[in-house]
Amino acid sequence: MSHHSRPETGQESGSFWTSRPGFKPILILIAAVFIAVLIITPPPQSMVNLVSQIRPPGYKLAAGCNTIAETVNKKLHSEGSPLTEREVAQMAKLMVGILFVAAFMWGTEALPLGATDILIGVLMYLFSILPPNDIAKAYMKDAVFFIFGILAVAVGVAKTGLDKRIGLILLSRIKSAKAFAFIFLPSLAICAGFLSEHALVALLIPVLMGVYKVSCKMYGVEKDRALAIFLLLGVCFAANHGGPGSPAAGGRNAIMVGYLMEYGLPISFTEWLKFGMPFVPVMAVVVGAYMYIVCKMRFKVKDINPSEVVKAEAARLSRFGGKEAAMAVILVMLIAGWIILGEEYGLGGPTLCAVFAMFLCRIVDWDDIQSGVAFDVVGLYAAACAMGVGLKFTGGALWLANAFVGLLPDFLAHGDKLAIGVSLLTGIMTNFMSDGATVAALGPIVLPMATLANIHIWKVGLACAFSSSFANFLVVGTPNNAIAFAMGRDPETGERLLDVFDFVKYGLPVTILAWLVLWFWTVFGYWQFMNWPAG
Repeated sequence: MSHHSRPETGQESGSFWTSRPGFKPILILIAAVFIAVLIITPPPQSMVNLVSQIRPPGYKLAAGCNTIAETVNKKLHSEGSPLTEREVAQMAKLMVGILFVAAFMWGTEALPLGATDILIGVLMYLFSILPPNDIAKAYMKDAVFFIFGILAVAVGVAKTGLDKRIGLILLSRIKSAKAFAFIFLPSLAICAGFLSEHALVALLIPVLMGVYKVSCKMYGVEKDRALAIFLLLGVCFAANHGGPGSPAAGGRNAIMVGYLMEYGLPISFTEWLKFGMPFVPVMAVVVGAYMYIVCKMRFKVKDINPSEVVKAEAARLSRFGGKEAAMAVILVMLIAGWIILGEEYGLGGPTLCAVFAMFLCRIVDWDDIQSGVAFDVVGLYAAACAMGVGLKFTGGALWLANAFVGLLPDFLAHGDKLAIGVSLLTGIMTNFMSDGATVAALGPIVLPMATLANIHIWKVGLACAFSSSFANFLVVGTPNNAIAFAMGRDPETGERLLDVFDFVKYGLPVTILAWLVLWFWTVFGYWQFMNWPAG
């Protein structure tokens, strides 16, 4: 027996280095070497200077503190020997390193998503970035409860058949892939300027997965990746670019409104609408055209007819009432809760109330939640939130923002071209951090540059806020991406229809297109004919 077991052991040890989805040893080794190099090398002098700078703009100091180093020491070493400025800078450097390692691991799926989610907490713990309780708190943000809650609500909506009825309302006039790209997506983007884009995406995806499955069956196709990408990423990217439409579109816009108020040039709701809304339908048509051109020719199905599919599905539904009616009431109350309670009460609380109401009404049981909610994706967004907290606290986020600003070539630092430079910085950073954290970090750095560059401060502020919506090429860029990734499953087999790299492959060109539309249609287009208030 032992004689036979030896070759097996040898075979197993040989297979350890074989890459497979969710375990790619060579890539894990590269990440480990990168972390080891980070630990050994000293922090750059620019980081040391930043943590010792008196009242650095863009960083919220603790009460009674004048530098980032003092703030870090106040939290971590209120007693005993404080950390030196170089040690605080080393922490900031390690935190920036964790960001790059996480992006690398998620992008390549060298480990399962859930394992990378845990790895971030492990590294923050090992490097003592935050006290253990604060690391746990950093994972448990309102946005995380919102993503869990909205995925759970979507389970209830699908289970009761309410998704088909909602689909009938939204898609009843969309009769082809072309109409979906050029009529439906722009309409969705405009709605996302006023309503929760995340909720819109979460409600639409189960309906679109029904459209996907029926279309495949109609043409005798088992799986059509191009169609799935067209539907899922089309909705996701259109909703992302609704952000510039109005201040109600999200926290990042509210943060910028606050900053502009601090500078003595407040912007009203209608003024924002005037400067931002013309961007939205044009960009959504560009998204629709891009997705249609790159996906349509690769469809295995001949075409899609969402209106026919949702009408056929809705015709099979029983009369409206019972649990479906209860689910509809919960959903209406949830949307009302988001609108009435507003940003300051968060989106997570009302969403969890809706999940609890679904249990009370016996719409779902815990088994439904366990099988229907992608907990690894909830963890993915939680880990991204934790990284955001660590980067903000150590000064790593501010250092990255300063480094990006430092990379701006001279010709992008003057006049309206500064708006282009700011949009490039924000658009890149927002894919690695939440949109709110990006605007919060960059706002205080880029707004003072407006006076020096001889450009209206609103142009810089709005360029920053608008491009924080361009989080298209990483799953963690925005909850929309995480929701589309989590819910984009074959309704029958449960197979995930998107992979992490799809966001890079399709999202990077969309981000480049978004920059071009912002520059040539907005900054050098209709903005040139607007009246900008005198400062």
